[in-house]
Amino acid sequence: MADSEYLAKPPSACCFQGTIHQGTPRGAVEDILDIPTYISRPSADKANGHIVLYFPDVWGLSNNASLLMDGYADAGYLVLGIDYFRGDPISKYRATRNDPPPPGFDHPAWLAKHFAFATDNVEKWAAAVRTKFGTEKTKYAVVGYCFGAPFVCQLLATDHVSAGAFAHPSRLKEEHFVALRHPLLLSCAEKDGAFSTESRRKAVDVLQREKKVYNLQLFHGVEHGFASRGDLDNPYEKWCKEQSHRGIADWFNLWLVQT
Repeated sequence: MADSEYLAKPPSACCFQGTIHQGTPRGAVEDILDIPTYISRPSADKANGHIVLYFPDVWGLSNNASLLMDGYADAGYLVLGIDYFRGDPISKYRATRNDPPPPGFDHPAWLAKHFAFATDNVEKWAAAVRTKFGTEKTKYAVVGYCFGAPFVCQLLATDHVSAGAFAHPSRLKEEHFVALRHPLLLSCAEKDGAFSTESRRKAVDVLQREKKVYNLQLFHGVEHGFASRGDLDNPYEKWCKEQSHRGIADWFNLWLVQT
Protein backbone atom coordinates (compact mmCIF):
# COMPACT_ATOMS: atom_id res chain seq x y z
CA MET A 1 0.00 0.00 0.00
CA ALA A 2 1.45 3.37 -0.95
CA ASP A 3 2.53 5.73 1.82
CA SER A 4 0.32 8.39 0.24
CA GLU A 5 -2.72 6.47 1.50
CA TYR A 6 -1.58 6.94 5.09
CA LEU A 7 -1.93 10.01 7.27
CA ALA A 8 0.66 8.57 9.64
CA LYS A 9 3.16 6.50 7.66
CA PRO A 10 4.26 2.97 8.58
CA PRO A 11 7.28 2.76 10.91
CA SER A 12 10.48 3.98 9.27
CA ALA A 13 13.95 5.23 10.23
CA CYS A 14 12.66 7.80 12.75
CA CYS A 15 10.90 5.02 14.68
CA PHE A 16 14.13 3.10 15.27
CA GLN A 17 15.92 5.95 17.07
CA GLY A 18 15.87 7.14 20.64
CA THR A 19 17.43 7.14 24.07
CA ILE A 20 17.26 4.40 26.70
CA HIS A 21 15.96 5.81 30.00
CA GLN A 22 17.35 5.01 33.43
CA GLY A 23 15.24 3.56 36.20
CA THR A 24 14.09 0.27 37.67
CA PRO A 25 10.64 -0.95 36.57
CA ARG A 26 8.54 -2.29 39.42
CA GLY A 27 6.04 -4.38 37.44
CA ALA A 28 6.22 -7.99 36.36
CA VAL A 29 5.69 -9.93 33.14
CA GLU A 30 2.98 -12.56 32.92
CA ASP A 31 1.53 -14.42 29.95
CA ILE A 32 -2.00 -13.61 28.82
CA LEU A 33 -3.14 -15.82 25.94
CA ASP A 34 0.52 -16.91 25.76
CA ILE A 35 1.53 -13.31 25.01
CA PRO A 36 4.05 -11.71 27.39
CA THR A 37 2.34 -8.86 29.23
CA TYR A 38 3.90 -6.29 31.54
CA ILE A 39 1.66 -5.58 34.52
CA SER A 40 2.11 -2.56 36.77
CA ARG A 41 -0.20 -2.16 39.73
CA PRO A 42 -1.14 1.04 41.56
CA SER A 43 -0.63 1.41 45.27
CA ALA A 44 -3.70 0.61 47.35
CA ASP A 45 -4.16 4.24 48.38
CA LYS A 46 -4.19 5.46 44.76
CA ALA A 47 -6.04 2.64 42.97
CA ASN A 48 -9.14 3.90 41.16
CA GLY A 49 -10.38 0.52 39.93
CA HIS A 50 -9.80 1.23 36.24
CA ILE A 51 -7.40 -0.24 33.67
CA VAL A 52 -5.03 1.16 31.06
CA LEU A 53 -4.00 -1.01 28.11
CA TYR A 54 -0.58 -0.06 26.72
CA PHE A 55 0.59 -0.66 23.15
CA PRO A 56 4.35 -0.17 22.77
CA ASP A 57 6.53 1.15 19.98
CA VAL A 58 8.99 -1.05 18.08
CA TRP A 59 11.22 -1.28 21.14
CA GLY A 60 8.57 -3.47 22.78
CA LEU A 61 8.53 -3.95 26.54
CA SER A 62 11.68 -1.85 26.90
CA ASN A 63 12.85 -0.17 30.07
CA ASN A 64 11.32 3.05 28.73
CA ALA A 65 7.95 1.41 28.15
CA SER A 66 7.94 -0.21 31.58
CA LEU A 67 8.71 3.12 33.27
CA LEU A 68 5.92 4.83 31.32
CA MET A 69 3.51 2.12 32.41
CA ASP A 70 4.64 2.50 36.02
CA GLY A 71 3.84 6.20 35.63
CA TYR A 72 0.27 5.45 34.61
CA ALA A 73 0.03 3.08 37.58
CA ASP A 74 1.15 5.96 39.80
CA ALA A 75 -1.92 7.82 38.51
CA GLY A 76 -4.12 5.07 39.96
CA TYR A 77 -4.53 2.61 37.09
CA LEU A 78 -3.82 -1.08 36.74
CA VAL A 79 -1.68 -1.06 33.60
CA LEU A 80 -1.12 -3.94 31.20
CA GLY A 81 1.23 -3.73 28.23
CA ILE A 82 1.21 -6.30 25.46
CA ASP A 83 4.43 -7.61 23.94
CA TYR A 84 3.19 -8.31 20.44
CA PHE A 85 6.84 -8.68 19.42
CA ARG A 86 7.08 -11.73 21.71
CA GLY A 87 10.67 -11.17 22.68
CA ASP A 88 11.72 -9.91 19.24
CA PRO A 89 11.80 -6.08 19.56
CA ILE A 90 14.05 -3.90 17.45
CA SER A 91 16.52 -3.69 20.35
CA LYS A 92 17.40 -7.31 19.58
CA TYR A 93 19.00 -5.97 16.41
CA ARG A 94 19.94 -2.40 17.41
CA ALA A 95 20.92 -1.82 21.04
CA THR A 96 21.26 1.95 20.61
CA ARG A 97 20.00 4.59 18.20
CA ASN A 98 23.40 4.70 16.50
CA ASP A 99 23.79 0.98 15.91
CA PRO A 100 23.26 -0.16 12.33
CA PRO A 101 21.05 -3.22 11.86
CA PRO A 102 22.96 -6.45 11.30
CA PRO A 103 23.80 -7.39 7.70
CA GLY A 104 20.81 -8.87 5.92
CA PHE A 105 18.24 -7.74 8.47
CA ASP A 106 14.94 -7.25 6.64
CA HIS A 107 13.11 -4.35 8.32
CA PRO A 108 9.94 -4.60 6.19
CA ALA A 109 9.60 -8.34 6.79
CA TRP A 110 10.17 -7.89 10.53
CA LEU A 111 7.52 -5.17 10.69
CA ALA A 112 5.02 -7.09 8.60
CA LYS A 113 5.33 -10.22 10.73
CA HIS A 114 4.73 -8.42 14.01
CA PHE A 115 2.05 -6.09 12.70
CA ALA A 116 0.08 -9.07 11.38
CA PHE A 117 0.34 -10.83 14.74
CA ALA A 118 -0.72 -7.70 16.62
CA THR A 119 -3.66 -7.03 14.30
CA ASP A 120 -4.92 -10.58 14.78
CA ASN A 121 -4.45 -10.73 18.55
CA VAL A 122 -4.92 -7.30 20.16
CA GLU A 123 -8.69 -7.55 20.55
CA LYS A 124 -8.46 -11.15 21.82
CA TRP A 125 -5.80 -10.10 24.32
CA ALA A 126 -7.89 -7.11 25.46
CA ALA A 127 -10.90 -9.38 25.96
CA ALA A 128 -8.81 -11.74 28.05
CA VAL A 129 -7.63 -8.81 30.18
CA ARG A 130 -11.24 -7.74 30.76
CA THR A 131 -12.17 -11.26 31.79
CA LYS A 132 -9.24 -11.72 34.16
CA PHE A 133 -8.90 -8.28 35.71
CA GLY A 134 -12.12 -6.36 35.15
CA THR A 135 -15.36 -6.00 37.03
CA GLU A 136 -18.73 -4.57 36.06
CA LYS A 137 -17.54 -1.17 37.27
CA THR A 138 -14.14 -1.19 35.55
CA LYS A 139 -13.51 1.32 32.80
CA TYR A 140 -10.71 0.99 30.25
CA ALA A 141 -8.37 3.40 28.51
CA VAL A 142 -5.89 2.64 25.75
CA VAL A 143 -2.57 4.31 24.98
CA GLY A 144 -0.09 3.62 22.21
CA TYR A 145 3.23 4.94 21.01
CA CYS A 146 4.23 4.86 17.31
CA PHE A 147 3.64 1.22 16.28
CA GLY A 148 0.88 1.01 18.91
CA ALA A 149 -1.30 3.83 17.56
CA PRO A 150 -3.43 1.74 15.16
CA PHE A 151 -4.42 -0.57 18.00
CA VAL A 152 -5.56 2.37 20.09
CA CYS A 153 -7.85 3.37 17.23
CA GLN A 154 -8.93 -0.24 16.70
CA LEU A 155 -10.21 -0.47 20.27
CA LEU A 156 -11.64 3.06 20.28
CA ALA A 157 -13.90 1.87 17.47
CA THR A 158 -15.49 -0.63 19.91
CA ASP A 159 -17.62 -0.17 23.01
CA HIS A 160 -15.07 -1.77 25.32
CA VAL A 161 -13.04 1.35 26.17
CA SER A 162 -13.89 4.84 27.43
CA ALA A 163 -10.98 6.90 26.07
CA GLY A 164 -7.65 6.63 24.31
CA ALA A 165 -4.45 8.43 23.44
CA PHE A 166 -1.45 8.03 21.20
CA ALA A 167 1.90 9.77 20.83
CA HIS A 168 3.84 10.24 17.57
CA PRO A 169 1.72 7.68 15.70
CA SER A 170 2.47 5.52 12.69
CA ARG A 171 0.40 3.51 10.20
CA LEU A 172 -2.86 5.46 10.45
CA LYS A 173 -5.32 6.16 7.66
CA GLU A 174 -8.35 8.41 7.52
CA GLU A 175 -10.61 5.47 8.27
CA HIS A 176 -9.01 5.07 11.70
CA PHE A 177 -10.22 8.54 12.68
CA VAL A 178 -13.64 8.15 11.05
CA ALA A 179 -14.34 4.95 12.98
CA LEU A 180 -13.61 6.38 16.45
CA ARG A 181 -16.45 6.05 18.95
CA HIS A 182 -14.71 7.45 22.02
CA PRO A 183 -12.48 10.43 22.94
CA LEU A 184 -8.93 10.52 21.57
CA LEU A 185 -5.92 12.57 22.67
CA LEU A 186 -3.18 13.09 20.08
CA SER A 187 0.26 13.88 21.54
CA CYS A 188 2.32 15.11 18.61
CA ALA A 189 5.81 16.25 17.69
CA GLU A 190 6.25 19.31 15.51
CA LYS A 191 9.01 17.53 13.56
CA ASP A 192 7.68 14.09 12.74
CA GLY A 193 8.78 12.11 9.72
CA ALA A 194 5.87 9.71 10.14
CA PHE A 195 3.09 12.20 10.98
CA SER A 196 3.87 15.40 9.12
CA THR A 197 2.32 18.80 9.69
CA GLU A 198 0.15 18.35 6.61
CA SER A 199 -1.00 14.91 7.71
CA ARG A 200 -1.66 16.04 11.26
CA ARG A 201 -3.84 18.88 10.00
CA LYS A 202 -5.72 16.49 7.72
CA ALA A 203 -6.34 14.19 10.69
CA VAL A 204 -7.70 17.09 12.75
CA ASP A 205 -9.89 18.11 9.82
CA VAL A 206 -11.34 14.60 9.75
CA LEU A 207 -11.95 14.65 13.51
CA GLN A 208 -13.73 17.98 13.23
CA ARG A 209 -15.73 16.99 10.16
CA GLU A 210 -16.87 13.76 11.83
CA LYS A 211 -17.58 15.58 15.12
CA LYS A 212 -15.30 13.35 17.16
CA VAL A 213 -14.22 14.21 20.68
CA TYR A 214 -10.48 14.86 20.67
CA ASN A 215 -7.67 16.91 22.13
CA LEU A 216 -4.38 17.80 20.44
CA GLN A 217 -1.05 18.27 22.18
CA LEU A 218 1.61 19.73 19.87
CA PHE A 219 5.16 20.12 21.14
CA HIS A 220 7.42 22.60 19.39
CA GLY A 221 10.83 21.49 18.19
CA VAL A 222 10.76 17.82 19.19
CA GLU A 223 10.84 14.83 16.86
CA HIS A 224 9.10 11.50 16.46
CA GLY A 225 9.74 9.41 19.57
CA PHE A 226 9.95 12.28 22.06
CA ALA A 227 7.27 10.85 24.38
CA SER A 228 8.81 7.40 24.76
CA ARG A 229 12.47 7.70 23.69
CA GLY A 230 13.35 11.38 24.16
CA ASP A 231 16.72 12.57 25.46
CA LEU A 232 16.11 13.17 29.17
CA ASP A 233 19.46 14.93 29.49
CA ASN A 234 17.90 17.71 27.42
CA PRO A 235 15.70 19.72 29.84
CA TYR A 236 13.23 20.73 27.14
CA GLU A 237 12.84 17.21 25.72
CA LYS A 238 12.39 15.89 29.26
CA TRP A 239 9.69 18.50 29.92
CA CYS A 240 7.87 17.59 26.70
CA LYS A 241 7.99 13.89 27.52
CA GLU A 242 6.65 14.51 31.02
CA GLN A 243 3.94 16.89 29.81
CA SER A 244 2.81 14.31 27.25
CA HIS A 245 2.56 11.63 29.91
CA ARG A 246 0.81 13.94 32.39
CA GLY A 247 -1.64 15.13 29.75
CA ILE A 248 -2.56 11.58 28.80
CA ALA A 249 -3.05 10.58 32.44
CA ASP A 250 -5.23 13.66 33.01
CA TRP A 251 -7.25 12.78 29.87
CA PHE A 252 -7.89 9.32 31.23
CA ASN A 253 -8.87 10.75 34.62
CA LEU A 254 -11.44 12.96 32.94
CA TRP A 255 -13.16 10.18 31.02
CA LEU A 256 -12.73 7.24 33.41
CA VAL A 257 -12.79 8.81 36.86
CA GLN A 258 -14.54 12.16 36.66
CA THR A 259 -17.14 11.33 34.00
